[in-house]
Amino acid sequence: MPRVLIVGAGLTGSLCACLLRRALQNKVQIVVWDKARDSGGRMSTSRPPDSLSHSADLGAQYISATAAYAKSHHSLYSELLSSGVLQPLDGLIEGLQQKDDTKNYMTPLGMGSVVKHFLSESGADLMYEHHVTSLYRRGASWEVQRKRGGSMTFDAVVLTMPVPQILQLQGDMGDMLSVQQRQQLDGVMYSSRFAVALFFHPDVVFSFSWTAQYVSDNFCICYIAADSRKRNADVPGRGPSLVVHTSIPFGVQHLEWEKKDVQPIILQELHKLLPGLPEPISIKCQKWRYSQVLNSVPNCPGHMTILNKPLLVCGGDAFSHSNFDGCVESALSVLSILKASL
Repeated sequence: MPRVLIVGAGLTGSLCACLLRRALQNKVQIVVWDKARDSGGRMSTSRPPDSLSHSADLGAQYISATAAYAKSHHSLYSELLSSGVLQPLDGLIEGLQQKDDTKNYMTPLGMGSVVKHFLSESGADLMYEHHVTSLYRRGASWEVQRKRGGSMTFDAVVLTMPVPQILQLQGDMGDMLSVQQRQQLDGVMYSSRFAVALFFHPDVVFSFSWTAQYVSDNFCICYIAADSRKRNADVPGRGPSLVVHTSIPFGVQHLEWEKKDVQPIILQELHKLLPGLPEPISIKCQKWRYSQVLNSVPNCPGHMTILNKPLLVCGGDAFSHSNFDGCVESALSVLSILKASL
């Protein structure tokens, strides 16, 4: 039975594992490694420190489906809607600019629930805190080494982490890349930003009426969301949560700063925008070094094959475009390569 390793438990990796399981059933062993302590990647949902407050989405906020993608990816949208993972986003989003044929969806249990749904469906062997450092070709297999020591061999490897992390891999990876492939990967660019989640006491009720707001006239903050309200989750006994995203220029300017030094600046600007905001019971700050893809790999159909035998293929939004449907396109593209190879 072939053994496939998928590196990265974000949206592309989880969906790829799910689709591969459905395509090959019990004819393949699927293993997913992620260097973090939980799944989700940039679609992760952060738990509050205690049960008094709602969780918060520090990465992706909601899913926007154009009419074209709603049609081409209908089966996936239908699956997520019928299972309750997705629901229409009905709240007021101030400053939102999008096409009339676009529908927005939210996740009642947080954006991380989309990834967890696909991982559950995949039946994959999921291992966290497995940070891949090196790949070595061993005949018809790949030996994959990780940071904490130890290695395992696989018949095929799929890399879905951000491109700069792919380029940092040691071993035979560098020798396998063609000059053109390396140039294309070097050209991928990401935006960077900080995100802050504020968790409040159950007695707190926000005084504003909107669900989320895009901010255009602040050097620091570009987006604020009443996260629990976005998910229709404001219920008695659990406090609301608020999420703040910084602008890209602010993120780039402060990228190498410590989170503890950036957080006070963000909170100061937040209180200017929302004077009278109650004090939270806890705060979490997240640095997204690789937030959204600004420049993707050109003319690439959702993946990049580094080697055919044994298969080594890269996927993710850097090989398509940086949203839910871009990750879906990449997962479908990687799936076609895996099915042809295994």
